[in-house]
Amino acid sequence: MSANFNNSAWFYDRLSRLVYGKALISAQVYLLQYVSPNANILIVGGGTGWILEELTKIHPSGLNITYAEVAPKMIALSQKRNISNNHVVFINDAIENVALSSNFDVVITPFLFDNFTEQTTSKVFNHIHSQLKSSGLWLNCDFQLSGKLWQNILLKSMFLFFRIICDIEASQLPDIEKHFAIHNYKCIEQQTFFGDFIISKVYLKV
Repeated sequence: MSANFNNSAWFYDRLSRLVYGKALISAQVYLLQYVSPNANILIVGGGTGWILEELTKIHPSGLNITYAEVAPKMIALSQKRNISNNHVVFINDAIENVALSSNFDVVITPFLFDNFTEQTTSKVFNHIHSQLKSSGLWLNCDFQLSGKLWQNILLKSMFLFFRIICDIEASQLPDIEKHFAIHNYKCIEQQTFFGDFIISKVYLKV
C-alpha cells in the first residue's frame, strides 16, 4: 500500500523549510547540474514539483521529463509549475506499477526510498534500474545516519510524524547503498548537507 502524501501536500514544503531550512532544496538542486541538455529524464516522487522549475532554470527547453508521483494533490501542484519549453508527462501512480517504454538518460529520486521498507525498496529500485540506460546517471538524495545522536532523534520523529499523517510504511532507513552496489553502480560525485544528515550522490550505471 502506498503512503498517502495528499494529507501533507498543502504544508509539505513549508514544513521542510521550517525543520531543515534550505537543506532539502539545496541537496536536490546540487544534483541538477549533472543533467545534460536534451536529456530524457525520469523523476520519481518529486512532491510538489518545484524541482521542475529548477530544472527549467538550467534547461529552458529540450528536456523530456516523465514525472511519477503517487499523490494526486502533489501532481496537481506540480502541473502548475513553469516548465517553459520542456515536455513533461505526469504519471499519478506508484512507479513500480508503471510500464515505461523509454530508456532514460537520467533518473532523479529525491527522498524517495526513506518511505519504504527494505522489501519495497528492492522492488522499486529494480524497476527504476531497468528503465535507466547503460552509462545513464542516477541522481539520488536521502537521509543518512553518520553517528550523531541528534540525527537518530530527528529521524525517529520524522518517521513517526509521517506514519501518522501519511501512513508511510518505513520505520528505519533502507540500505540503499547495498542496492547500488549489487547493480554495479559507480558513485562519481557526492555532497552532504545539514550536518551530514542529508547526502546527494551521482551514480553512473556501469
